[in-house]
Amino acid sequence: MDYIMAPPSNAVILFNGKDLSNWQTRSGGTAGWEVKDGIITVVPGTGDIMTKETFTDFYLHLEWMEPDMPDAKGQAKGNSGVYLQGRYEIQVLDSYGIEPPGKGDCGAIYNQYAPLVNACKPPLQWQAYDFIFRSARTGADGKIENARITACQNGMVIHNNVIVDGVTGGAINDKVLEPGPILLQDHGNLIKYRNIWIIPLPLKGSDKY
Repeated sequence: MDYIMAPPSNAVILFNGKDLSNWQTRSGGTAGWEVKDGIITVVPGTGDIMTKETFTDFYLHLEWMEPDMPDAKGQAKGNSGVYLQGRYEIQVLDSYGIEPPGKGDCGAIYNQYAPLVNACKPPLQWQAYDFIFRSARTGADGKIENARITACQNGMVIHNNVIVDGVTGGAINDKVLEPGPILLQDHGNLIKYRNIWIIPLPLKGSDKY
């Protein structure tokens, strides 16, 4: 299968193309989405799925496909979401051709920041998200520094080092200083996912010359 971006050698493969053994429901149950031919398809009504492993800072890549729903509009048109650390939702939606994209359109940090550009492809085409995520942490002054997100969709920058305003709606919790999973949302539509991998990042680089 030809992917938009093959995983590098240091990536942690979150979806092995065969089953959902690395995934579970929000409550820790068995993930109920369909796996066939290296593709995950949402099974509406079975609930969100999230990785069993949790992460702090990371680079995440995943690919998805929108169904063709010509009669649907707005949030009913191919809705899903990718939650970084299970707390910060980046919208998955068929927003092809919408200008300018808003805080609820595809690529938005949901209800906080609209994407800089509309990078959507038409439905039934594979699309890609790439995220660089810097987790919330305690600063030198003892105060919490909110998480930061840089995001690309289909090779176009849609968020440039955005400081989030806190967790988005539907977060698993608000414990922002703890590691969290990657969560994919069941919003009742037949979204397909594939090629999901992550590279954990160190919290900072060396201080040596």
